[in-house]
Amino acid sequence: MEGFFAYSLREIPYVAITLMIAFTCHEFSHAYVAYKFGDMTAQKQGRLTLNPIKHLDPFGTILIFIAGFGWARPVPVNRFFFKKPRVAGVLVSVAGPLSNLVLASIGLFTWYALASMAPDVTLTGVGEFLDIFIWLNIVLFVFNLLPFPPLDGYRIVEDLAPNHIRAKMTQFEQYGVFIFLILVITPLDRYTIQPIFQFIIPGLWEGLNIFFSQIFF
Repeated sequence: MEGFFAYSLREIPYVAITLMIAFTCHEFSHAYVAYKFGDMTAQKQGRLTLNPIKHLDPFGTILIFIAGFGWARPVPVNRFFFKKPRVAGVLVSVAGPLSNLVLASIGLFTWYALASMAPDVTLTGVGEFLDIFIWLNIVLFVFNLLPFPPLDGYRIVEDLAPNHIRAKMTQFEQYGVFIFLILVITPLDRYTIQPIFQFIIPGLWEGLNIFFSQIFF
């Protein structure tokens, strides 16, 4: 049964708690920044909340436990209400991934704080949870910045692109999900997705580790 999941049975509760927090903060951040820039769409649909039920997508969440990747319910954003659509659009898109980076940093801060006061605690279930919490939030931060629809990175590129390029991007947007899935589940992942897990995510983890280790030790 354990081989059916992308994580061990011991890790699943830690992953579940992490995703509930990470997805909720990610989508709430989109909704909150959009609201501050004048778009009430998410607020009217009950998405301006830290209630996980409003943000978790059942299928997208389950898929993470099975395949190792998934998604939450996207927050609706209407750029028509923004006074400066491009600037506001970029900030709304950045807010989600940035929230995951903040959560990862909070997790590392907590890990180092515990390590400095009671080193043995980091070797228990608490330490295992924090490792998963930090890792998954870094993964969400990096992956959501990839320039493929419907990821946040694509929205950022779209808002920054000149109008003529943006029009062409819109034409191919419907194929973005299929392109992303091809890159993830085919042998092409060794040239696209695997390098992210081998170099970028560990590099960011190491950089954050160095930063916090300098603070505590």
